[in-house]
Amino acid sequence: MAGVRVTAVDWQRASNGAAHHTEEYPCPELVVRRGQSFRLALALSRALDGEETLVFTAETGPGASEALHTKAVFQTSEPEGGDGWTAVTEAETENTLTVGITSPPHAVIGRYLLSARASSRRKHSTRKLGEFVLLFNPWCPEDDVFLASEEERKEYVLNDSGIIFRGVEKRIRAQGWNYGQFEEDILNICLSILDRSPSYQDNPATDVSHRHDPVYVTRVISAMVNSNNDRGVVQGQWQGKYGGGTSPLHWRGSVAILQKWFKGRYKPVKYGQCWVFAGVMCTVLRCLGIATRVVSNFNSAHDTDRNLSVDKYVDSFGRTLEDLTEDSMWNFHVWNESWFARQDLGPSYNGWQVLDATPQEESDGVYRCGPASVTAIREGDVHLAHDGPFVFAEVNADYITWLWHEDESRERVYSNTKKIGRCISTKAVGSDSRVDITGLYKYPEGSRKERQVYTKAVKKLFGVEAAGRRTRIRRAGVRGLWRDDLLEPATKPSITGKFKVLEPPVLGNDLRLALCLANLTSRAQRVQVNMSGATILYTRRPVAEILHESHTVRLGPQEEKKIPITIPYSKYKEDLTEDKKILLAAMCLVTKGEKLLVEKDITLEDFITIKVLGPAVVGVEVGVEVTVANPLLEKVEDCVLMVEGSGLLQGQLSIDVPSLEPQERASVTFDITPSKSGPRQLQVDLVSPHFPDIKGFVIVHVAAAK
Repeated sequence: MAGVRVTAVDWQRASNGAAHHTEEYPCPELVVRRGQSFRLALALSRALDGEETLVFTAETGPGASEALHTKAVFQTSEPEGGDGWTAVTEAETENTLTVGITSPPHAVIGRYLLSARASSRRKHSTRKLGEFVLLFNPWCPEDDVFLASEEERKEYVLNDSGIIFRGVEKRIRAQGWNYGQFEEDILNICLSILDRSPSYQDNPATDVSHRHDPVYVTRVISAMVNSNNDRGVVQGQWQGKYGGGTSPLHWRGSVAILQKWFKGRYKPVKYGQCWVFAGVMCTVLRCLGIATRVVSNFNSAHDTDRNLSVDKYVDSFGRTLEDLTEDSMWNFHVWNESWFARQDLGPSYNGWQVLDATPQEESDGVYRCGPASVTAIREGDVHLAHDGPFVFAEVNADYITWLWHEDESRERVYSNTKKIGRCISTKAVGSDSRVDITGLYKYPEGSRKERQVYTKAVKKLFGVEAAGRRTRIRRAGVRGLWRDDLLEPATKPSITGKFKVLEPPVLGNDLRLALCLANLTSRAQRVQVNMSGATILYTRRPVAEILHESHTVRLGPQEEKKIPITIPYSKYKEDLTEDKKILLAAMCLVTKGEKLLVEKDITLEDFITIKVLGPAVVGVEVGVEVTVANPLLEKVEDCVLMVEGSGLLQGQLSIDVPSLEPQERASVTFDITPSKSGPRQLQVDLVSPHFPDIKGFVIVHVAAAK
């Protein structure tokens, strides 16, 4: 009797895809999730006799071996106990065998080659059945990435668009982002990111064997999404100069970035800033099957000297002295959280893990950050892997501003234990609203518990003994100061001040504000006010000075006075960055040596509206109307609308806008033909050489074809 051969394979892509929530991947191979059965129908050259079974081999990566768990050999039989791969005969006709294959819930993820041969004494040739891709499985309770809520799995694994929050604490803006993890080639590119990592290049077989572990995989991706150390995906640039590349604010999603990196033979894509790194990492991790979300932290600390304090040095006009100021407080910073178990730390640290691909500081010699357990951050357990102290400082450092004198002495003019780590935000599950998740990162600011956690973190970092609430920290220039003395105001202030916006700050208009000063005492006071203003990047780094003036103000007992400030558009238009941000500062010098520093961050407003002109149905053209406004007091030409949206149009659309008179509004219409049903995000940017991009987005609810 001749040997049995497999003559054809039906991968049953439709039914397997639906069962594994992978039907959206457009790649040629079957995509399935680990720990869950998938079904194959095999055509055989003849029926198996009673003693014969089919022996399968599944292998991934170079040098695949059973010892490394990158190769498995298993046969059709009754499923046995154990934690290996299994194959179960589900149906058998004369020459067709339907087999259910199940991988272990801790199998290595990646592209596999599946082969089969018959088991018998006769010699049988092994037949290569083809390749399939195995992903993490948030639907499988035994998988480390298991997420119990179906609504959260839809949002954090299957949603291919989202919202990234930017701006300042008092004015948070939503920006649409196209993750596009199911777009052409994206899965292939995400797998190739793993294969480009230095650990794979050094030892491919060992690296692949670690890909069962979400801690390992996410740490590799965190390093590979930025280009530092490893020719990774995106090159960062924070200087406001984007020659030879694309401004970070011009990206509307991850797809164009990932495709450009791949087609450009792994040449880093220029340029990214934090939200770009976070958007790309969210795409990659969702694509690989790990529930991931994008998180924005307002007033985010970058603590370079790891002392849990952000120290800023200013001159007598409140201007930041950049050569002295190493630490910084960004208006906002964006990172990711992924959901998985921490087998390395223990079950109390399972759940959301911080990952940050923005290259800020090295971790074990490589620019990456995380995974750091959010629970560990909240509890001050900063000694645990990975990068706890850095993330803890981002959300919970103390903020101190020092006036630097010409004799190189310094004087504290502002301190705040509550300023850092505000309005930590992410997109809500199933809607576009913003959810404040600050409570996941820290106890309420000013509460006893929050200060206890801070003291615990200091103790773990510096090995110092906590003396009640007062912890001595040895820091350059402040040796011997008690930390709490440092943060308490020395005396009650005799004046207060704040900047007040008199008209909405609109791009293209003059800025009109006032500095409001109030005398809190019953005696008259003379105040010298030194004011400065600068256009800034979102990292609060100054770009150009646009205001510099001094006033002397006499305040009667309990009197309030306003100093009006006007900054003409002509003064800031040349130096305004795409972040559209301005920082104002006033150093108020009161008699008897008292000093008050007042600061305000301003984000300029703009205008765009998007309207879908009818019901959206798969395969049916529908019109879209976009209304834009020229924000300037001069005529502008050469404006373009850039349009993008997964499942709504192929690639990007570029539409010329007719010339616009000063502050004129105009409407532009175009058509889209949706290709996928469900909620879809359409992004529209007004791009002009005369002013920074104006961004908008709308959710289009697409019905299935009738």
